Amino acid sequence: MTPIIDRGLWGPKLWGDMRVAVTIRVVLPVLALAFGACSPTFNWRDWPLEGTPLRATMPCKPESASREVPLGSGPVVLHMASCETGGTRFALAWADVGAVAQVPQALSAWRAASLQSLRVAAQPGDPALVWSVRLPGIPEATGLRLQGRDHLGQPVQASQVYFAKGALVFQAAVYGERPDEEASEAFFGGLRLVQP
Repeated sequence: MTPIIDRGLWGPKLWGDMRVAVTIRVVLPVLALAFGACSPTFNWRDWPLEGTPLRATMPCKPESASREVPLGSGPVVLHMASCETGGTRFALAWADVGAVAQVPQALSAWRAASLQSLRVAAQPGDPALVWSVRLPGIPEATGLRLQGRDHLGQPVQASQVYFAKGALVFQAAVYGERPDEEASEAFFGGLRLVQP
């Protein structure tokens, strides 16, 4: 009787096939990880907001714009930086309202305008919208979690945080149909005020 090894069951053909199978099982996942690392959805970077003490961690390279808007007691220049990746928009906005005494009124007006722009019928102080948020180095921040409609009438979820430093007022926000929770947490956790 011929041993099993001599019958070809464990011969070069099977070992060759097994080597190919093992190579495919090992090499393909490694290649997928390598190529995935070259183009991640969230490419986090430290981002200073020029002219402010705020630094942020952004998941993509933001585009910037400025425009004059009515905020509180009068018009101010609103600066914005935002980017979109993974179906989520990450946005930072800030303005100098001129005096610390103007900050509460400006933040209240800003929250109300944000609700209106997302077609949310509730008031900014509605407990159902308020989000208890803690940000590193930012002692007084107010968070809102909203479900509304964007400018095209499409459903949108938003998480927004409002805070101030001196006469500077800030909004950090995440928008999307289904924003990535981990990326949102990383974005808000990456906000910090630094000393000049």
